[in-house]
Amino acid sequence: MTGFGAGRGEAGGEALTVELRAVNGKFCEVKPRLPREMAALEPELIKAIKARISRGMVDVFVRREAISAKGLAPRTDLPLAAAYAKALRELKDELGLAGEPTVHDIAAMEGVLSLGETAADPAALAGALQKALQTALDALDQMRQREGEALARDLTSRLATIEKGAREVQRLAPLQVEAVRDRLNTRIAELTRGVPLDPARLAQEVALFADRTDVAEELTRLASHLAQARGLIASDTPAGRKLEFLVQELNREINTIGSKSQHAAIASLIVDLKAELERVREQVQNVE
Repeated sequence: MTGFGAGRGEAGGEALTVELRAVNGKFCEVKPRLPREMAALEPELIKAIKARISRGMVDVFVRREAISAKGLAPRTDLPLAAAYAKALRELKDELGLAGEPTVHDIAAMEGVLSLGETAADPAALAGALQKALQTALDALDQMRQREGEALARDLTSRLATIEKGAREVQRLAPLQVEAVRDRLNTRIAELTRGVPLDPARLAQEVALFADRTDVAEELTRLASHLAQARGLIASDTPAGRKLEFLVQELNREINTIGSKSQHAAIASLIVDLKAELERVREQVQNVE
């Protein structure tokens, strides 16, 4: 299922923003992008997301807000300062100058003193990340919930169409046996030219045909799979993988019914049922 969620969190002087972008996927794959100083928090971030999302590809963007002047501190390059002091003394000796280089002289040299960000507090970063992530996950869940409700309505409607077609197949199935009996009677009458036919032999042939074309078991399993699918759609738990399995089983039963049946109307229904089931299969790819 697709969705977007964003959140912001603050803790210990740190402020973070988190953006989540989810698209369809057979498994749960999380792709985090964090600032370098937060790399150690990546495993916990992935774990927290997978605790809420079971399927889909999730891109995570974590941004640390710009550090203000309060977050800056002077840094001293001591090796460079020592090199400057040595160079100044050598210059004094070579030119015969008086005095020694002072702290102010060395500090004024380029690169000796600079302003840089203070070291990040891991605990503050972790706290801010947790708050921002939970807010983003809640927003993502709301969007995915709305999409899920729309998917549930669509899938329920399509399953009802398949169920209606299965009932029509059940109604037509006995008619093909009667049609075969009539065809056999007509054909045999043409071939025997009025010679009496053994009714028992005709009944035996019709019974064999009826056994070969009996789809009662397939229709029963089809109805069971449809009921299970409706139950999964109505549940609050992730059902995408189970629905994928049931779609495979529904397809198996429909194919078997089609191969057994020799009635034109049933063959037409099977084509419609397979087309509708393919639409269900495509929609199930979007279900968590």
